[in-house]
Amino acid sequence: MANRTYYVYLLSNKSGSVLYVGVTNDLQRRVLEHKSGYNPGSFTSRYKVHKLVWWEELPSPEEAIAREKQLKGGSRARKVQLIQAHNPQWLDLSQGWYD
Repeated sequence: MANRTYYVYLLSNKSGSVLYVGVTNDLQRRVLEHKSGYNPGSFTSRYKVHKLVWWEELPSPEEAIAREKQLKGGSRARKVQLIQAHNPQWLDLSQGWYD
């Protein structure tokens, strides 16, 4: 069985006022789904939360889901701290993926 990688990620809207925590086994595909409005009624579509500002790789789905729950249960300040530590300018880390 091939090793898979799982990702926990944070998306933000343009102004940084909204954050979204997600988990996936294919980060590029999932971010593209968010950006394209794949699910028009979703939270990320309604609030235009399409900018990838942070992500982390994990080796198993169980660890990824546990990390997602930890982040979702944590404060906004903790999420902002993670983003600031790795991406202080809040750049869209998926920039150039789909060109």
